[in-house]
Amino acid sequence: MSDHSARFPGLHATMDALIATAQRCFTLRLQTNAGGNLSVRLDARDAIMIKPSGVGFAECTRENLQMVLLDSTILPSDIALKPSKDLDVHLDLYRIRPDINAIVHCHSPWATGYTSAGLKIPCLTVQTIEKIRRMPLIPLSSNCGPQTEVEISPVFRDPNIRAAVLANHGTIGVGKTLMAAQYPAEIIEETAHVAFVGDTLTAAHGKTQADLPQYGTAAEARAAG
Repeated sequence: MSDHSARFPGLHATMDALIATAQRCFTLRLQTNAGGNLSVRLDARDAIMIKPSGVGFAECTRENLQMVLLDSTILPSDIALKPSKDLDVHLDLYRIRPDINAIVHCHSPWATGYTSAGLKIPCLTVQTIEKIRRMPLIPLSSNCGPQTEVEISPVFRDPNIRAAVLANHGTIGVGKTLMAAQYPAEIIEETAHVAFVGDTLTAAHGKTQADLPQYGTAAEARAAG
């Protein structure tokens, strides 16, 4: 892509970090084909780098990543591509949450399967409870289409929200780093898989919710004691 390194110190290292995160998502099958998107805030704080539209996570390169200022100005690129179609969601989250430095959105199958059935993914594993705590289910847009900043941004105005699940769509995680934003995608997908297995075995063995162990965080246990 056009050389913006003079304006944005450390640009190439940031590119490589985004490419590595995208590749990790692809390798873990959290995202296939050209769907999903991810971005990172640049050190200058007034711009982001984002995956281009129509390019898969596994095909992200230094040359095709797109750079956009927070005022929505798209900076010149050597390749005729456009930023992700979810650009407005990313920009809005960066504007309303100064603590967010990275965003990862995946169409992972187990999580999306749960939401396509109209079900919330339960925070039932110790890891989910302690590292995510809450993952709100965001409904489809008013025209029954994909969620936009209108539906997503109000949820993330709560600074305690690190991740959310999008009905019929996938997951979105935020964090101070790319890895911190990517981890929720892994945890949510794993939790959805565990929940499905748990529900299946519970039904197969004739158990009820009353028979199952209930987990809480150590902090909650101390408070209760």
